[in-house]
Amino acid sequence: MSKTSITALWSCIVLLAGTMSVHAAANSAIPETAAAEPLMPSPRDEALTAEEYRALVTDLESSAGAYASQLPESLFSLGVSLQSEGEHRAAIAAFKRGVHLARINDGLYCEQQVPMLQREIASHLALGQYAEADERQSYLYRVQMRAVENGKARAQAFMQQAHWQYTAYRLDLDGQGFARLMSMWDLYRLALNDIAGREGQASPALLEPLEGMLLAQYLIADQEPQGINGYQANIDNFSMQQQMNRFNAYRGQSYKKGQAVIQAIYDIQRAEHGEHSLETAQARRMLGDWKLWHGERESAMRAYREAIAELTPRDDAEEMIGTLFGKPVPLPDVAGASQLPPEADAGENSLQLRFTVNQRGKVEELERVDDNELDDAAANRLMRTLRKTPFRPRFALGEPQVTEAVTRSYAIQP
Repeated sequence: MSKTSITALWSCIVLLAGTMSVHAAANSAIPETAAAEPLMPSPRDEALTAEEYRALVTDLESSAGAYASQLPESLFSLGVSLQSEGEHRAAIAAFKRGVHLARINDGLYCEQQVPMLQREIASHLALGQYAEADERQSYLYRVQMRAVENGKARAQAFMQQAHWQYTAYRLDLDGQGFARLMSMWDLYRLALNDIAGREGQASPALLEPLEGMLLAQYLIADQEPQGINGYQANIDNFSMQQQMNRFNAYRGQSYKKGQAVIQAIYDIQRAEHGEHSLETAQARRMLGDWKLWHGERESAMRAYREAIAELTPRDDAEEMIGTLFGKPVPLPDVAGASQLPPEADAGENSLQLRFTVNQRGKVEELERVDDNELDDAAANRLMRTLRKTPFRPRFALGEPQVTEAVTRSYAIQP
């Protein structure tokens, strides 16, 4: 695709994205893991034990005072050592004190706090303290927005925050999943704009935020409008009603947004790998998945055939087509978006199912084939979900095929 065409497509994404100020983003909550480069290195393999680090902290306090500038680094090492021993409560206390001293010595929003906050959040998550992790994520993000200059680290901070919004949505931390999904989309878009401004609109680095944006659109589109409207009818808070109205607008634009994101992914892959590459064919297949999941079966099949045509000139075309279309796959085929649980090995606690996937990607002849003593209600719920799940059909000779005797096993807790 030409540079002009890519630019036009980029404008489409920006216009469809809606508006969100950096100030609004900075008041959201943030991610559970730290991909940014830590300012303080983790202790080396030959690191001291937690007790030895405690002794170092005590010695520093005695020689340089309770607010010594070297203490945050020693407290960070102590906290990491405690984490490695599974002492998460003690690790949290060490990181909190390190953050407090860094604020005193280097300023309220000094960058030195970032690795300690990231580690503290990891310990909160290990203890199942999700509300506490959410609060510290929010504070971490405020620090990052004030301390981290524009560049790779800032874009990473946006994506970390977006990932935390996804995690908070899945945990249903505050019952406002719709707001979490909007923030997730907006933050990935901020990362996208940051990277594009530095590296150009065809940079492969844009793929990570684009994939995050696509996941957000699958989740936004999957929200039941009845539930959204019912929730909206029961709230009196004007600000919350505005949020709900904004979400309904996001949902109304979801189909076009998803298409624009997938087209951007295709153009980047084509610029990077050229025509007839596996990557461009995967992007075309991604578009077919999006259409099929939205019930647009005829246009989905056209997109799948275009993906196959993308590979046809290759010497290994048959193998690559088999890789992309050799078996039926439930949609969405995007990590984090599936309504089905992960597949499991057949066993005493697994629900084992057999079914047919027809040429249109519909599940037929679904039957249970295990004799396990499982929760029948849970098994029936999963089977109802499977019946409603669209599948990308298997293709052969360029056409969708019926696939019989598809077997899947899913773990169900006794």
